[in-house]
Amino acid sequence: MTDSTVLGAEDRKIVTLARSVRARNGVPEGAAVRDETGRTYAAGTVALESLKLSALQTAVAMAVASGATSLEAAAVVSEAEAASEADRAAVRDLGGPDTPVLLAGPDGTLRSTVTAG
Repeated sequence: MTDSTVLGAEDRKIVTLARSVRARNGVPEGAAVRDETGRTYAAGTVALESLKLSALQTAVAMAVASGATSLEAAAVVSEAEAASEADRAAVRDLGGPDTPVLLAGPDGTLRSTVTAG
């Protein structure tokens, strides 16, 4: 595990937003992304019969739908041990291969940081 105090304020913010969405909505994952202007988009897992998206895919879609052209960072709060390839691909599509993807546990403790690439 990585100490979350090593995160900058803006990265701590997206981890906190992701954690809040997960808890508030009672979903398996919460995610948040920060776009090139500093705007943030937070979302939870979507599990409808006709539509299934991870929290991070949903947050990226929200950013795109709002006119974002790039991402600075992404965060996922989950029980998972790693960010999925599909999640990293969604971040990579908008932010590029060097965009950091932060993975935190349900308690908000940072587990890992990888690039979208």
